[in-house]
Amino acid sequence: MSLSPKPVIGYLPDERPPVGKLLLFALQQILVMFPATVLVALLTGFHVSTTIFASGLATISFLLVTKGKIPLYYGSSFSYIAAIVSITGVQKFGEIAPDALISQAQFGVIMSGLVSIAAGLVINAFGHASIEKVLPPTVTGSIAMVIGISLAGTAIAGAAGNGAEGAAQNTAWIISLITLVSTMVFSVYLKGTWGQLPILLGIVVGYVTALSMGVIDFSAVMSGPVVAVPHFTLPSMSWGAVLAIMPIAIATIPESTAHLYQLDIYVDHLAEQKGKKSYDIKNKLGSNLIGDGVGDIVSSMFGGPAGTNYGENLSTMAITRNFSVPVLGAAAIITMIISFFTPLSNLVNTIPGAVIGGVSVYLFGIIGAQGIAIMINRKVDLFDARNLAVISIILVVGLGGNYGFAGGMIPFFGTKLPAIASAALLGIVTNLVLSIGQKKA
Repeated sequence: MSLSPKPVIGYLPDERPPVGKLLLFALQQILVMFPATVLVALLTGFHVSTTIFASGLATISFLLVTKGKIPLYYGSSFSYIAAIVSITGVQKFGEIAPDALISQAQFGVIMSGLVSIAAGLVINAFGHASIEKVLPPTVTGSIAMVIGISLAGTAIAGAAGNGAEGAAQNTAWIISLITLVSTMVFSVYLKGTWGQLPILLGIVVGYVTALSMGVIDFSAVMSGPVVAVPHFTLPSMSWGAVLAIMPIAIATIPESTAHLYQLDIYVDHLAEQKGKKSYDIKNKLGSNLIGDGVGDIVSSMFGGPAGTNYGENLSTMAITRNFSVPVLGAAAIITMIISFFTPLSNLVNTIPGAVIGGVSVYLFGIIGAQGIAIMINRKVDLFDARNLAVISIILVVGLGGNYGFAGGMIPFFGTKLPAIASAALLGIVTNLVLSIGQKKA
């Protein structure tokens, strides 16, 4: 007697879960992106509610531009923080910059979006091979590793209580470790629908733990009006902002490319298990970059910071095997609604940093591991001297610059260069220079 095969759990980009599950999956995606997106606003001087709204609207724009074929979520990018702060001039965490300075930064972000769009148009016009020469897997995989590992400090600092000492730090460690362990256990051992919600369940366990330890303050939840329109600002021309912000797109293009290759691996693996044909996401790079650029422009037109497709959300999709575009669309719409309801935003903000830190240890590590997956999947020869040169310079400049200098800004001949953008540019140039005279294998 033959046993019937077990059903394959997971949702492909064009599949829609039932409404109840869809809303749960959307909530999980929101919780994953929310802390980092809000943190960027608090660090750069942008308005939190506006940033949340812009994130959802930019995601909808991205999904429309890519015709619903690329399941990625748009959130605020850490790569732009130092460049934006150089324009907004904020000195303290949570300080709101003047509208005039936010407007100038918006103009720089819009121009950086044009860089991504231009790159996407080049790929669509001349083919994927045109970008493959500039962004081979040695570059995209290494950048993915740098992004994940460079965020490790943020994750572990949050897990330790962000500077807390004594009993407060001990409490933070208890909460973050319970969150981390429960998230990993859920991701490995839960099956079916519950097996697709490990991040959400881990956050819930961490939140309940924090609540039982008395570290959650609900006093600010009902502060302010119940419904309030986000604070929108319009961009104003500033060539100084363009010079500071626009070049950072150099970092986000390889980052976005790396995310697309990661997504392709996981989606096609699930499609193969379901007996469906390849979704060929890796060959939609041009549309992906155009969508990224449009997302930047849409976000900044309303007063949001620069962004990119989020590795945290991608990691969540990889863990849960849920790549449904309708789920991401629902998450974006709910996020926009949340931005108008002050109590909802305030309630999400009551999630302790230790809970987010515990989950982030897992998520950021997976972002780095996915960089390795890119190289394995693309069969990168790690005994080849050129490949080793490209990988080594990206890893050392990106990670060394991030951890060796304040704000990840490398001092260089009287100026300061962002570590991730510098690593990406050096990796690209090194690969091109060392490719001269090399025959294609």
